Amino acid sequence: MSPKSQIQLAVRTQSPAMASRSLLILSITALLLSTFISSTYSSTESTNKIDDADEDLNFLIQQEPDSPSNDHHHHSSGEDAEFEEDEGGEFGSLDDFDGTDDADHESDSGPAVDEKDVVVLKEGNFSDFVERNQFVMVEFYAPWCGHCQALAPEYAAAATELKGVAALAKIDATEENDLAQKFDVQGFPTVYFFIDGVHKAYNGLRTKEGIVAWVKKKTGPGISNVTTIEDAERILNSEEKLVVGFLDSLVGPESDELSAASRLEDDVNFYQTSSPDVAKLFHLDPKAKRPALVMLKKEAEKLNHFDGQFIKSAIAEFVFGNKLPLVTPFTRESASLIFENPIKKQLILFATSNNSEKFIPVFEEAAKHFKGKLIFVFVEMDNEDFGRPVSDYFGVSGDHPRVLAYTGNDDAKKFVLDGELVLDNIKAFGNDFLEDKLKPFFKSDPIPETNDGDVKIVVGNNFDDIVLDESKDVLLEIYAPWCGHCQTLEPIYNKLAKHLGGIDSLVIAKMDGTTNEHPRAKADGFPTLLFFPAGNKSFDPITVEADRTVVAFYKFLKKNASIPFKLQRPASSKSEDTDATTTSHDSSAASATKSHESSATSAKDEL
Repeated sequence: MSPKSQIQLAVRTQSPAMASRSLLILSITALLLSTFISSTYSSTESTNKIDDADEDLNFLIQQEPDSPSNDHHHHSSGEDAEFEEDEGGEFGSLDDFDGTDDADHESDSGPAVDEKDVVVLKEGNFSDFVERNQFVMVEFYAPWCGHCQALAPEYAAAATELKGVAALAKIDATEENDLAQKFDVQGFPTVYFFIDGVHKAYNGLRTKEGIVAWVKKKTGPGISNVTTIEDAERILNSEEKLVVGFLDSLVGPESDELSAASRLEDDVNFYQTSSPDVAKLFHLDPKAKRPALVMLKKEAEKLNHFDGQFIKSAIAEFVFGNKLPLVTPFTRESASLIFENPIKKQLILFATSNNSEKFIPVFEEAAKHFKGKLIFVFVEMDNEDFGRPVSDYFGVSGDHPRVLAYTGNDDAKKFVLDGELVLDNIKAFGNDFLEDKLKPFFKSDPIPETNDGDVKIVVGNNFDDIVLDESKDVLLEIYAPWCGHCQTLEPIYNKLAKHLGGIDSLVIAKMDGTTNEHPRAKADGFPTLLFFPAGNKSFDPITVEADRTVVAFYKFLKKNASIPFKLQRPASSKSEDTDATTTSHDSSAASATKSHESSATSAKDEL
């Protein structure tokens, strides 16, 4: 007879009082049994309810490497990288060569600078000061900025010389945040020049002489009269480049046109004369038809004679096309002249000091055909101070001379001249460059012979095969070997790759951004993390902004991967968790059973 039948029979054969008492005992027993079963089931369900992904996350959390979980800082590749200095001497950007290196926050600011004539502006006095002064130059700076420290003595000396002409002021952008934001300060130093309250950026030389000349041109007539032989000789001895107009009169429409043209040029001084003797000293024919104009430079191409219409626009175009040397040697001092020039496209000759005498004359001859269109630059490859880092940046190695075309820092495309470095080849290369007929060149390390690690090694020449494989979801880290943030990320990234190594549809990869390039791998700094979803490689990659932990990366990949995947945990971990779960279940069951027995006994005693 079944237990159920036995109970039914017992109930039927007992007296009403006994039946009632028995029913009460049975009800209490059933209630306790139900509670025990529910408790045991609930304990089991709460453990097993976690899905596989959550178990994997729990497992990943157990051994998470120590790291700041919300660290999104990276080393920037540009000059205006705010508040952080690269940790090594690696050359990150051409902008690094504008004269000085940023110091960190605690670096020595150097000898004291006499800034008695530099006005300190703050939010409270800025507007009133600019309104009361017609001409004001304002420097936004940061106290720790190395570029600002280098500028300080030059700026202070210029302020003293320009007293009565224009006021020079400075603003600590780290204290005056509202003013810095109002004027869109992106880096340090940022210098503006205000005329009647209207400002324009100052991108001229960071020297006393450069600042003074620039300000005087903006505040004065823009042109100086030369009336004596002595004045002419002094100017010729002191000026590196200048423009001289030979006019019938020093006042009138021709002088006005020359003066107007002078205001369009910040780094060339303009002069005018009506004296034939003075004109002769400036290599102008005293009997030439007036107005005549000449540009003089202390370099290979010493003279340029103007033969256009004597109007502002034509004069300005002539000066713009001829003011640079035919070939500009790349130095820290010349970097700003090259990269702040409105002409962005460049042809760059890389040659050693021994080869320069052979190739520079050919390069100069070619440059004559591209005035106002291309800047011709020479990099001395074996100069350890700047030549070698610049060569490394462009991927030029060895001692063999080469010519590259460069589109400028905004675009940063490079093109290589294949063939002998002769005049006709260089001219043809320059023309093709201007007509966008060239195929870009990208740096690349050699393709690894083996690539079996958890983190796949990507270089420029295998980027398409690995990263742009449409059948794979690919996470790519672009790093720099010297970058401290990259070094901190490495163990976390390696652990992520190790746990995801068994997922065929997912690739965890890294690329040295200092020695490899690809048009689809744009890095704003190091490290940069990009995700390329499977089946969507024609679209821009997703920039990873997740916390830098294994779990955060896993969640990002789980959310964004085109191909669903499931993380497989190591068997040892599963066994440990199973043992722990079994022990927990047994303990819970034993506790519940003991509680049940005790409760049942107490109920019987009461009854």
